[in-house]
Amino acid sequence: MSAATPAAAELVQRAAGVIAAKHRGDLAGAEELLAAFPSEPARTLGFYLLADLALGLVRAGSGQPMDDLVRELSLLVATTAGQPPAGP
Repeated sequence: MSAATPAAAELVQRAAGVIAAKHRGDLAGAEELLAAFPSEPARTLGFYLLADLALGLVRAGSGQPMDDLVRELSLLVATTAGQPPAGP
């Protein structure tokens, strides 16, 4: 994570909390955490940094180059677009 400041870390933790709340079925909690971001740019930064960190962890575990991981992710998004979202 290139912007590893306490403020950036808080944004990443909040973004991760949104995802965790959604996956445990706590949609109200996810909405509350989303609303707690101080601004739209802060929300965007938090989710960007979380995605970057998560892809870095996958890359470290798999040994795949980042370009390959992003290509796989893009293909997955393309194939699931238009399908109903999966349950929690």
